[in-house]
Amino acid sequence: MIDPRYEALAKVLIEHSCALGPGDKVLIDAIDVPTEFATTLMRTAVAAGAHPVVQVKNQRIHRQLLHHASEEQLGIVRAAEIALMSRVDAYVGVRGNDNVSELSDVPPDKMRRYEEQVWKPVHMDIRVPKTRWVVLRWPSPSMAQLAEMSTEAFEDFYFRVCTMDYAHLHEAMQPLKELMERTDRVRLVSQGTDLSFSITGIPAICCSGQRNIPDGEVFTAPVRDSVEGTIQFNTPTIYQGVTHNDVRLTFRDGRVVDSTSSEPEHLRSVLDTDEGARYVGEFAIGLNPHVTKPMKDILFDEKIGGSIHFTPGAAYDEAFNGNRSQIHWDLVLRMDPAQGGGEVYFDDTLVRKDGRFVLPALEPLNPENLA
Repeated sequence: MIDPRYEALAKVLIEHSCALGPGDKVLIDAIDVPTEFATTLMRTAVAAGAHPVVQVKNQRIHRQLLHHASEEQLGIVRAAEIALMSRVDAYVGVRGNDNVSELSDVPPDKMRRYEEQVWKPVHMDIRVPKTRWVVLRWPSPSMAQLAEMSTEAFEDFYFRVCTMDYAHLHEAMQPLKELMERTDRVRLVSQGTDLSFSITGIPAICCSGQRNIPDGEVFTAPVRDSVEGTIQFNTPTIYQGVTHNDVRLTFRDGRVVDSTSSEPEHLRSVLDTDEGARYVGEFAIGLNPHVTKPMKDILFDEKIGGSIHFTPGAAYDEAFNGNRSQIHWDLVLRMDPAQGGGEVYFDDTLVRKDGRFVLPALEPLNPENLA
């Protein structure tokens, strides 16, 4: 018997996120997820009149590929994945993982090689700009441990977050989007942070379940050379399988000129990936009222209500500031009172204090109005 929560989530992904209809071709990327959920996705897609194609993958096998693949092997993988991604209208990526650190011992040069030769040409050059796509993590005991919750409690939390009323959220986001698109200067102030930058002329994009599940952010990008000051992130982050705490970045003329974290050598190696890795491609405001603490899973953590995230690396085409890179690393700063609070200013006007919007037009985005 299929868990009814599977069916509710599949409807969000197929009908809301990808808006599949008759004749649409959809690629379902099932990475370490239950067969029952993959089949539920297929049935839901077929019921919408779409034609699903399913790939079943495993992270432990992927680790072996990263460690041992030759240039010829990567070329075959790239060609096969490009051929498939180029044929579909939509993409659903459901990514489970029994061990969130499975890739932690892959050397950085081999990780960069895969990202450059396979990930970028398949996902950044085709999937992101040319398909209707959505990606999400699948709940696992490993995720529950990171969230410091029982498996059952975490699963309840997961399905509640992932099936919230995204249409209502989208409507409430509109005044924030409009305000951001009228704003020139942004200033962030919190413990260890005093950072300013311009967002003038760059679109603000509402994320309400069309691309990521869970969702809940409005993002833009800083003018590439405008970032000045220091930002101290207070949320643990995993990148390339390595956990970082207390990431601190100092910017001059938009570029990271100093950096520290609990893993400083790995941090520097990521920032040295290419020229764009030391510039910022995204600034976003987290809005999901159900996500209240970090889980070391960026698809959740970047949506934490009362947070912002700031992203070394590539900018998205929808809010493009000219920065290109092989990396895109979302780093989260929580600004609620429990984390020491903080302020967000738009053109010297206080917009949010201690994680709560203070302007009347934005109050519908405070947690009690969205939950």
